[in-house]
Amino acid sequence: MTGASLTRFAWLSIAAAVATIGLKTFAWWLTGSVGLLSDALESLVNLAGALMALSMLSLAARPADEDHAYGHGKAEYFSSGVEGGLILIAAVSIAFAAVDRLLHPRPLESVGVGLAVSVVASAVNFAVSLILLRAAKQYGSITLQANAHHLMTDVWTSAGVLVGVALVVFTGWQPLDPLVALAVAANIVWTGVRIMRDSVLGLMDTALPAAERAKISAVLDAHAGEHLQFHALRTRQAGMRRFVEVHVLVPGEWTVQRGHDLLEQIEGEIRAALQNTSVITHLEPLEDPAAHNDLDLDRH
Repeated sequence: MTGASLTRFAWLSIAAAVATIGLKTFAWWLTGSVGLLSDALESLVNLAGALMALSMLSLAARPADEDHAYGHGKAEYFSSGVEGGLILIAAVSIAFAAVDRLLHPRPLESVGVGLAVSVVASAVNFAVSLILLRAAKQYGSITLQANAHHLMTDVWTSAGVLVGVALVVFTGWQPLDPLVALAVAANIVWTGVRIMRDSVLGLMDTALPAAERAKISAVLDAHAGEHLQFHALRTRQAGMRRFVEVHVLVPGEWTVQRGHDLLEQIEGEIRAALQNTSVITHLEPLEDPAAHNDLDLDRH
């Protein structure tokens, strides 16, 4: 599936954000809970992140051109990075509102109806986050992954807020509501930092995960032998697209055609093992010492 096709998941996230913003704002209006207000503020960040995801998925889907020979897949990392930054901004806003409520306490109102509305909003986020997580795993999209984790965090955040409001109702201790909101802010900070870290790692051309590298090594090991060796294996990922490079050493007496046929077979097997993968192989004569001078590139 292309990035353009994945935009339908971004539209789903946008719809969920709009729905939950309305529901949570209504819940805050009914109860006056700063915890529920923090929930509504985070949903605004969800909407901004979903809009960013939509634009970056559209950009990532553009084909390679003269100025971007490897495509536009890294645009996805900008989306997840921006969403991580927005999460941190939301955390600061929530903490500010919580401290203000600690200094100026106010009793909660219409708690039962407000909590019911918030539960409905959380159910919407939970369902959409599961859909996005499944799509992110299937298509290898870091944008959908960041958006899904953000929504799932929103679900756990809402659960914490609901607990806080319930405790206020049962204990009558008003500071519990803003204290829970502060805990929510701390949780959001961790999520934002984690998403931004993953974005930076992607922009730094970090190698593919160990499980995926193991699949590549399994293909190479199936062909390796006394007269066939591999080294200088390098991997990276740009959005949904994976890139694999490897040097293949064969007997110098082989014909160009025989070597070419082998490389085509190896490249095809790697692409079959990992979807959305571009494979570049370099053929070298096994007996030539110069062919072994690039062992420092070995990434096994």
